[in-house]
Amino acid sequence: MKKLLFGTAGIPISTPDRNTLNGVEHVRTLGLDCMELEFVHSVNISKEKAPLIKAAAEKHNVFLTCHGQYFINLSSLEVEKIEASKQRILNAARIANLCGAKSMTFHAGFYMKQDPEEVYQKIKKGVKEVVEILKKEKNPILIRPETTGKATQWGTVEEIVRLSKEVDQVLPCIDFSHVYARSIGKINSLDDFRQILKLIEKELGRKVLDNMHIHLSGIYHGEKGERHHLTLKESDFNYSAVLKALKEFDCKGIVISESPVIEKDALLLQKEFNSL
Repeated sequence: MKKLLFGTAGIPISTPDRNTLNGVEHVRTLGLDCMELEFVHSVNISKEKAPLIKAAAEKHNVFLTCHGQYFINLSSLEVEKIEASKQRILNAARIANLCGAKSMTFHAGFYMKQDPEEVYQKIKKGVKEVVEILKKEKNPILIRPETTGKATQWGTVEEIVRLSKEVDQVLPCIDFSHVYARSIGKINSLDDFRQILKLIEKELGRKVLDNMHIHLSGIYHGEKGERHHLTLKESDFNYSAVLKALKEFDCKGIVISESPVIEKDALLLQKEFNSL
C-alpha cells in the first residue's frame, strides 16, 4: 500500500439507489478510497454479481475489504458449530475474493469459561484449516481476525498478533475502538496506541505496518467492555491520538469507519489525518 486509505463499513448511507455497485461508485464521489463489504448477517453477493463489483471497484479505484458473519465461533464447545464457522469464513472469503477484496475480517470466538490457551489453540486450528483450503483454491485473500471489544470475546491485540505470526496468510485487523472499550477506557492515549504499533512492528515486521486493516468509530462501553458504537464526536475514545500514532509510524493500508454515520466520520478521519 502506498498510503492510508479511508472508507466506509458498507454502502455509504447517502448512496442514491442504495446497493453495492452504486455504493462503490459513491465512495469515489465522496472522495473516499475504500469500502468494506458487510457480510455480517449473510454473504449477500452472488458469484454472478461479484465480477461486476470487482469491475466497478477497479474502474473507480476503490479498495475493497470484507467483514464476515457475526455467527462465527471457532472456540465453540460444539464441533458442529466450529465446522459451520469455518464454512462461514470460507464462503465470505470466496465471494470477497471474486469481488476483488484483498482482506477479510471477522470476530473469531469466545472464551466461554475455557482456558485462554486452549481457546487460542482451537482458534488457531480452525484458522489454519481455513487457510489450507484457500491455498488449495489459490485464493490469496488475507484472513484477519479482529481485536474484540469485550473481555468475554477472544481477540486481544497480543492474541491476534501471535496468531498472525504462527499462521500463513493471516494478519491483524486492529479495531482501536474495541481495544479502548475492552480496557474499560484505560487504553486511550497516544503512547498506548504507539505501543500497539510497536508490538506489531516488532513481532510481524515493518511490512505489516505498510498493509494495515483498521476499524475506527466512536464507542460506548460499560464495565464489561463494548456496548454500542457512537459517532466519533459523541465518544470519549481518543481517535485523534490513534491518527497521530498512525502518522508517526507512517502506517499504510485501510481505515474503515464503523460509526453510525459511516461516510461523515470516514471523511472526518481522512481530513484530520491529512492535516497532521
